Amino acid sequence: MIKKSIRISLLVILIAGLKVSCSKTSVHEGKNNETVTSGGTTAPDQPLESGSKGRGRNFREVQKEPPGRGLGRVLKNSILLELTPEEGRAIDLKTVKVVRRSMRNQLRAMGKVLAPQTKKAIVSYAFPARISDIHANIGDWVKPGQKLVTLQSEEVGKARAEFFRAQADSELAKHNLEREKNLFDRGVGAQKNLLTTEAEFKVAEAGMNVAEKKLHVLGFTEEMIQELEKTHQVNPIISLFAPIGGKVIASAAVRGAMVDQSTEILVIMDPTVLWIEAEIYERDIAKIKIGQDIEVSVPAYPGEIFPGKISYIDDVMREDSRTITVRTEIRNREYKLKPGMFSDMVVFLNHPDEVLAVPEAAVLDDRDRKIVFLSVAEGYRLQPVKLG
Repeated sequence: MIKKSIRISLLVILIAGLKVSCSKTSVHEGKNNETVTSGGTTAPDQPLESGSKGRGRNFREVQKEPPGRGLGRVLKNSILLELTPEEGRAIDLKTVKVVRRSMRNQLRAMGKVLAPQTKKAIVSYAFPARISDIHANIGDWVKPGQKLVTLQSEEVGKARAEFFRAQADSELAKHNLEREKNLFDRGVGAQKNLLTTEAEFKVAEAGMNVAEKKLHVLGFTEEMIQELEKTHQVNPIISLFAPIGGKVIASAAVRGAMVDQSTEILVIMDPTVLWIEAEIYERDIAKIKIGQDIEVSVPAYPGEIFPGKISYIDDVMREDSRTITVRTEIRNREYKLKPGMFSDMVVFLNHPDEVLAVPEAAVLDDRDRKIVFLSVAEGYRLQPVKLG
């Protein structure tokens, strides 16, 4: 090995001029228990736990490259930097050991928090009506089937009256049919009369079904129709109920206000599970698979991780951006995530693996290669490395 003594000023210029890399990497151990130097403050050598804490975001996975490229090409061998202890302290030089850490290859993408379509409901009314009472306000949690608003609608009043009229016609036709059957069975009734009453009964039953279906269209449930048959109340009142459980996130309900089919009276959302959708570039599509572990973070809660798995990969690529949409479902702890938030999604491309690693700050750029400085007996040797 050819040694080259370099002044401290040259070392400072060299380290300051090289670009410090910021992505995750890993390393093979050097010989003779070599250690790696890093300018500035470096995290102490601590074992990483498995799982989310062992992602290795502050460490890099590297492999030794043979010397003879870049700076090493000039001397045909590795450059050796000789520093006195005083010179090392002057530039805050730290030395750490190359260690094995649990790491996973990652792919990062920007995402957005969305409310699942199946977890959202719009409460509206298909006919002109007036709001007479409000039973749930914005921010309230509601259960499925809970009464939300009460309306007055002219269409409801007409439908109730038509239902009662059809009900009366059906009962009368049924009574006439039973009477004609009784007479015919006794031999005193005419078959023509029996056939006529049978036809009248069928028409009355059809009218009853039409009137009942109209009530369903207006928002009446089976229970409400059964209650209507008992009470025979002719009024224009109709109540709207929650189709799903969740939180009222929007309300246009004002007492006395008129509504129609275009009015979103209330909007309900179940925020317990949300979607995170991110755009993956075309070059990375082959790396993405259903079921891969992901971690999501949002600017609102720095350092907090929301884990999940990829649940959907879109089948159509966006031609303008050459990206494809991937989605994950996230359990919304403490309801911290809000639809519309931007997020950072990390996709783990493989299972955790024990690799040799160095701190990110120790890996420097030298033209078209990556280098580290190894602490050896003679000083600090420049060592090209290969990431990944």
